[in-house]
Amino acid sequence: MEYNILYRITLRYTVQEVSSTKKIGSLISKSNFFHTTLGWIRNICFILVAVALVAVAVAAPTNPEPPKILRSEFIPSPEGGYSFGFETENGITRSETGEVKQVAGEDNKPQNVVVVRGSYTYTDLEGKPETVNYFADETGFHAEGDSIPKPARR
Repeated sequence: MEYNILYRITLRYTVQEVSSTKKIGSLISKSNFFHTTLGWIRNICFILVAVALVAVAVAAPTNPEPPKILRSEFIPSPEGGYSFGFETENGITRSETGEVKQVAGEDNKPQNVVVVRGSYTYTDLEGKPETVNYFADETGFHAEGDSIPKPARR
């Protein structure tokens, strides 16, 4: 009963080197055992991963219904300006106006820009209404409100 058998088992394959002609049938059955065992382990791992993914999908939160819009308006002006506003059932409001203004460009030629002024209000996580007022012109965007950080004074 001298067998020179080397088994090397990896996740997918069983590699065998046999240098004997005796009882090859027993080697085949051992090989099938290892191959079948690895197959079962792989199948069980696949099933566990699939069940975990289904559990995560079922536990994911559903998206709530978006708030209904109570009022919405947009009024363009022939000069290029506009006015718009909206209000939702959960207390969000926004109103904004844009007016065309002529300013001197980089090459001192007059350019038309839209100066925007507006505000929006929402309810913060603590239930307190927050209002932000803003304007944007040739100097940039500027916002003021309790929730907007103030620059440090020196």
